Amino acid sequence: MITVEKIGGTSMSQFGEVLKNIMLRDPKDVYGRVYVVSAYAGVTNELLEHKKTGAPGIYAKFAQGENYGAAMDALTGKLKAINEGLAPLGLDLAVANGFLDRRMKDLKAYLDSMRHVLASGYLSRDNVLLAAREMLAAVGEVHSAFNSVEILKAKGHRTSFMDLSGFDDDEAWSIDERIHRKFQDVDPSRQIVVVTGYTKGTEGIMREFDRGYSEVTFSKVAVEIDADEAIIHKEFHLSSADPEIVGAANTVKVGQTNYDVADQLADVGMEAIHPKAAKPLEMAGIPIRLKNTFEPEDPGTLITKSYVGKQARVEVIAGSQKVTIVDIHDPSMVGAIGFDLGILELFKKHGVSYILKATNANSITHVIPDKAAKAALMDDLKARYAQVTTAPAAVVSVIGTNISIPGVLARATTVLAENRVNVICVSQAYRQINMQFVIDRGDYKRAVAALNLALCVKNGIAGAH
Repeated sequence: MITVEKIGGTSMSQFGEVLKNIMLRDPKDVYGRVYVVSAYAGVTNELLEHKKTGAPGIYAKFAQGENYGAAMDALTGKLKAINEGLAPLGLDLAVANGFLDRRMKDLKAYLDSMRHVLASGYLSRDNVLLAAREMLAAVGEVHSAFNSVEILKAKGHRTSFMDLSGFDDDEAWSIDERIHRKFQDVDPSRQIVVVTGYTKGTEGIMREFDRGYSEVTFSKVAVEIDADEAIIHKEFHLSSADPEIVGAANTVKVGQTNYDVADQLADVGMEAIHPKAAKPLEMAGIPIRLKNTFEPEDPGTLITKSYVGKQARVEVIAGSQKVTIVDIHDPSMVGAIGFDLGILELFKKHGVSYILKATNANSITHVIPDKAAKAALMDDLKARYAQVTTAPAAVVSVIGTNISIPGVLARATTVLAENRVNVICVSQAYRQINMQFVIDRGDYKRAVAALNLALCVKNGIAGAH
């Protein structure tokens, strides 16, 4: 059995647990496993920007013409401190720090050259900045992958360092082509292969997938070698609700679900796996298993294409507090064929994908991510339609592979009403895999907790898995 396994940054920062619980847990099951690793926790935030807060990192300093060299030196010191923490596991500090110094020195030289190119005005600023962003992103995964290989070698295991960053080559390969070429002569059954989560490609993996790039690499590698299973190791289980909202003791592990549910989760920002990473695996018929790094005995949650729960149950309560209602009211809408086409054309023009849509005779309501609700889009809409209203909101979703039974929608709305949560608008498609409720932002956490308790934790529609 060949598996491709993605290890997240929080798990990588506790690499001793990764060795004990994943890589070397079973001495008879060491080989035949390909690991795609993320940077250690927080490193990519310092290289680019903080994923959640947007706080600027080295990339922002470079883009704004500030002193990025000092920031790189400071980060190098932090990365060496990480190396020191790994020394008890067998990492040779002289080797690891030497590799790091060379890579950071070369990277700074590249950035310095790019700065001069930017100043010349001869090349597109956007393209130069994208190249800088790509090169910075790669450093974190190269660092963690190199260290992992050195530690495994020190423990006597046959290990291969698969550096997909392309830092030292000038090959004009696409992402798929680079992965294909690199794996042509690799036999995973005879060694441990550790792969950088970043892959260099002519299309630019950051431009295509932004911060979801490591899961895209993971997906493409699994498809390339026709893995039996693709495994994602995180610091938590895929659960019925966010444990930070409801408390870990009030969650139910999902256990089994399908790719459709994974898509629904991604649509509201609760990614089991990046949607563009999931599709190739789904089409190739490769199941995904989500496991908790720190509970190795637990089989986790298996995602397959065809799974449908035998018993009706709500599997996940998910949502987002960062959405905006865009409501368009126009008396000329009544009876007009294709009226909403114009709205969608403007959405396409501004690169907006909506989460939810509800309509009546003379109004159409879309819910979009906050970051998509830009002034330019609103100006275009207001120029075309009679009345355009926007409002901050939250969306909470009741999701499951088998919830198309009488009473689920009624039960969900009753729970919300009992907890003083007003439903602004609601949407449910024919397949009935996702019921979406738009609510006030201030009610979001209370709504998630109430729905999780009533529909997932307690017996009734859901029941524990």
